[in-house]
Amino acid sequence: MISEVAEGSPAAIAGLAPGDTVVSINDVVPLDVIEYQQLVDGPFVQLLIRREGALLDRRVTIEKDAGAPLGIRVDSAVFDRIRTCDNHCEFCFIYQLPKGMRRSLYLKDDDYRLSFLYGNFTTLTRFTELDAERVITERLSPLYVSIHTTDPDLRAAMLRNQRGATSLRWLDELLRAGIEVHGQIVVCPGVNDGEHLARTLGDTLDRFGDLLSIGVVPLGISDHSNEPGMRAHTTKEANDVLDLVTRFGDASLALTGRRRIYAADEYYLLAGRPFPPLSHYEDLTQVENGIGMSAALRTELLEGRRVTTGNEGGFFQAVDGAPPWGYRAVRSALDSPRSTEPPVLLTGTYGAMVLRSVLDELDRSDVEILAVQNHFFGGNIGVTGLLTAQDLTTAINAHGAHGRYILPDICLHEGRFLDGGTPEELPGTIEVIETSGMALAALLQQSPAPTEVPS
Repeated sequence: MISEVAEGSPAAIAGLAPGDTVVSINDVVPLDVIEYQQLVDGPFVQLLIRREGALLDRRVTIEKDAGAPLGIRVDSAVFDRIRTCDNHCEFCFIYQLPKGMRRSLYLKDDDYRLSFLYGNFTTLTRFTELDAERVITERLSPLYVSIHTTDPDLRAAMLRNQRGATSLRWLDELLRAGIEVHGQIVVCPGVNDGEHLARTLGDTLDRFGDLLSIGVVPLGISDHSNEPGMRAHTTKEANDVLDLVTRFGDASLALTGRRRIYAADEYYLLAGRPFPPLSHYEDLTQVENGIGMSAALRTELLEGRRVTTGNEGGFFQAVDGAPPWGYRAVRSALDSPRSTEPPVLLTGTYGAMVLRSVLDELDRSDVEILAVQNHFFGGNIGVTGLLTAQDLTTAINAHGAHGRYILPDICLHEGRFLDGGTPEELPGTIEVIETSGMALAALLQQSPAPTEVPS
């Protein structure tokens, strides 16, 4: 279904409108927005359009420049059916969500198409020979693959799916065919850490040596988990993980000229270690996985230059019609700073630790940071992107609901928090800004530090 039509576009000129359904393109029924993009790429496009209330479908022929977009956005990236995940990982965060949230948040996908389009991680347990043929033939890369461990028996146990023991063979095939792939390892304490993690990282240098990057991230555990074997890392365990990641990252750098293996920012906070410099993260291809985000923020704030990442551009932004889902979605309508009053920065507990350190370097002790505890999820959840209206309301009211509260837009999707609330419902004066060091730097420039008046 068409959700938007750009004004003055070929689609608008042809009379297409939101609510119309594209039945076929050039007599082909596309399965997803990837196939759609290929079908509409030429100078002549014939659409079969179904309009609610009309007795018959109608054919519409559109003439345009080859490669030019039609100017429409559709309501889904996948037209047949999203391939849902049939794993039952005990560490899966979706199983740890509280009840009563939006239904879409409980959908587990394991669809390589969404991996290609939006950077979602797939385990490849539902990957088939036909999928491999399409990915290789159409060069659908990069893809993002959840590895977790290269021990077949342990991987099957972690995914609670026997296909987990063999599905990494598809990773072999994809890499052999030159498909670009980024890997992820979610470390569960006492399960796939220690010797298992060392073996897995060793295999990424040997068996999967063509992986573009490997992100090592800690288990997120909420109060709603029903898995007794899952727990948060201790400080020692976080240090042990960092030691292994550093060791194998150094080996990769020596062997290939690229580090490729990185630990999530959360590990450095848990271990009490300083973050590596921005150059450590190379092209920041896993910044949306919480890897290198703090170094990028610090660089933008202190140096005043925008940091680009390896994920900017690419198919998911260029494709005509694709809805902007996930991290790459337009999260909110951003406000411009409206006041020179000292700001109060709303952030999660992890973000507060990072921001305070950088603001101290800037000598901005006048800027207050309000660290919001995540009671909605509980557990060890401290990232800003999972804050909800409920917890923000509690924190702002406890603060007195006075002042100029600055909210990063990473908390929002289409203007709403995960619990369905909106910024307009929060107490106090709320300003929403882009989640970046550049946006925060601009805000600080408009709210200069007070100067001391000599006595």
